[in-house]
Amino acid sequence: MKLFIVRHGETDWNTVKRIQGQTDTNLNENGVRLAELTAEGLSDTGFDYIFSSPLKRARKTAEIIRGARPLPIFEDDRLKEMFFGDYEGTTKAERPEDCCITTLFKDAGNYVPENGAESIEDLVKRAQAFLDERIYPLEEVKSDANILVLGHGALNKALMTCLMHWAKKDFWGYVQQKNCTVTIFEIKAGEATLVEPGKTFYE
Repeated sequence: MKLFIVRHGETDWNTVKRIQGQTDTNLNENGVRLAELTAEGLSDTGFDYIFSSPLKRARKTAEIIRGARPLPIFEDDRLKEMFFGDYEGTTKAERPEDCCITTLFKDAGNYVPENGAESIEDLVKRAQAFLDERIYPLEEVKSDANILVLGHGALNKALMTCLMHWAKKDFWGYVQQKNCTVTIFEIKAGEATLVEPGKTFYE
């Protein structure tokens, strides 16, 4: 069974590095283009299941990649992006230098949430629950299934942390997640192997 984890296309907030979290932003024109190029790159992949965050930027990317495939898109709230509390909607210049978000991105192992932000532990917990309840059982249904999961930068890293048993300090390491990056895992008997760390279909 193969699991394709994809980050949503670009938004206007991405272009200015404004933290989105669970703020429901839309794809911009370039984001739609990136999703279309990704759809073209994955056009020969016979997906059996598609799961998506309900946030518009992820859902729209999932719809574009699905194309004409006669498949439903299953939305799951556990695939929403990490919640950044009062820091959602801010850029680096608008946040105190010593705020928890700075620590999150520079030294994840020592991140302690504040002002309503979600912890890495809680994010990983909901990612694990999604995998346990929605993904792993599908291996018994169709062992050679191709599964598309459309998520977000931090959420996707949480899924990968669960799949690869990474330590908290390595949360951002190993795999880059630019917009529309495709990361592929092979899952056999509940164990995951990283097959493709991070592929994009655009320059």
